[in-house]
Amino acid sequence: MKISLFISISACLLFFSCVKKKIPDSSSLLGLDYYPKTIGKFVVYDIDSTIYNSLTQDTILTKYRIKEKITELFTDNEGQEALRMERFIKKYNPNKSYDSIAWTIKEVWMVNANLKSVQVVEGNIRYTKLIFPIQQGAGWDGNAKNTMGEWMYSYEYIDKAETIGSKQVDKVLKVKQKNYRTLISYQNYNEKYAKGIGLVYREITDILSNNVIANVPVEGRIEDGVIYKQTLVTYSNE
Repeated sequence: MKISLFISISACLLFFSCVKKKIPDSSSLLGLDYYPKTIGKFVVYDIDSTIYNSLTQDTILTKYRIKEKITELFTDNEGQEALRMERFIKKYNPNKSYDSIAWTIKEVWMVNANLKSVQVVEGNIRYTKLIFPIQQGAGWDGNAKNTMGEWMYSYEYIDKAETIGSKQVDKVLKVKQKNYRTLISYQNYNEKYAKGIGLVYREITDILSNNVIANVPVEGRIEDGVIYKQTLVTYSNE
């Protein structure tokens, strides 16, 4: 009788212990929650772009909004699960609010997101954006799936709380794609992803100045190049 009672109590304790220790799914452990695959998920970004041209002496500033929406799950021509990402645009108008401007389709990208990596086909060029499992300092070739030559990415930090645009965002990781400086040039390419959202920030700074001035960085004497910033505005599902 005592033995039966002991076994029953032990079984109950084991049951409740298992209930408490809910095991997370493999995609969460690896990092796919940094790039949600939910159909209908969308993210809106502010885009600020500045192009410098020394030949024409022009500096062109452009502002607009981009909406990236996951609209369909399908099988690609390699038999892999793929996502259709539709990208919409609203061009900035100083006389109108963005809310009063309709979205128009800009282009369609494809995303392959699995337990090994996230790859995005942007304008027919495939980039490896993330690799799993996510580990600080881990590196990979972002151009491994295209013909543009090796370009090493790495995780600079993981799960950091940040303010992105006007949003306070928890658990942000940063992918350092390039950070290189000389007397005449500066290149800084990086992307940030947040759990439950996906991409929240993207920066491309690629500038040049042959006019070297002591103690003045390239940013203070730009002649050619581009500075592009893509910043989270909002996100949801529809």
